[in-house]
Amino acid sequence: MDRREIAIRVVSPALFVIVLFLVWEAVCKALDVPLTILPAPSDVFGALWQYRKPIWDNSFVTLWTTLAGFAIATVFGLLVLTAFLISFFPIVVNVATGLATTEPELEDVLRALGATKLDIMRKVGIPRSLPYFFGSLKVAITLAFVGAVVSETVGANKGIGKLMLDAQAAFQVPIVFAGLVVLAVLGILLYAATAAVETRFTGWAFRGQSNR
Repeated sequence: MDRREIAIRVVSPALFVIVLFLVWEAVCKALDVPLTILPAPSDVFGALWQYRKPIWDNSFVTLWTTLAGFAIATVFGLLVLTAFLISFFPIVVNVATGLATTEPELEDVLRALGATKLDIMRKVGIPRSLPYFFGSLKVAITLAFVGAVVSETVGANKGIGKLMLDAQAAFQVPIVFAGLVVLAVLGILLYAATAAVETRFTGWAFRGQSNR
């Protein structure tokens, strides 16, 4: 992927969002839509600035809850799943090793060089499984974020979800939309961060796609 293609992928969504906000603003002003029904983007960003302190504080709580839950679930899930499979289904190790090899002869070559099953799993099996692992992490971080926000609307003292719920009850609709903007930005950043880590550790798996 060259710089021009990367620029197009970055600029196109940004232009779409800008145009969307401009149309949204024009419609709200032209039709004089009440704030309690649909605030204009200028009102939403005004609320973002006016209430930046509580929004920032609650955003940090939501972000921390998401990352903590995601980290605990990932580590615990990996440990439990690995121990369970190795203890009760040792054949899985052999199957995973076989599937991980690029060519059928690779395992025989490694064995001929003195590599054990553990060596093959560590140097071939695990690296080959990383793209799938990080692919699942990108889905998991998004779901963890959604779960954290939903849980805040049910029973929490702080968080963006709680802030939006309180704002909705007080008919402060611009704050609700401001919360939605913050959630969108945080969700994109979390996904992008996970994708960046994936690229760092599994970039070799996508090198063949760079010139497509």
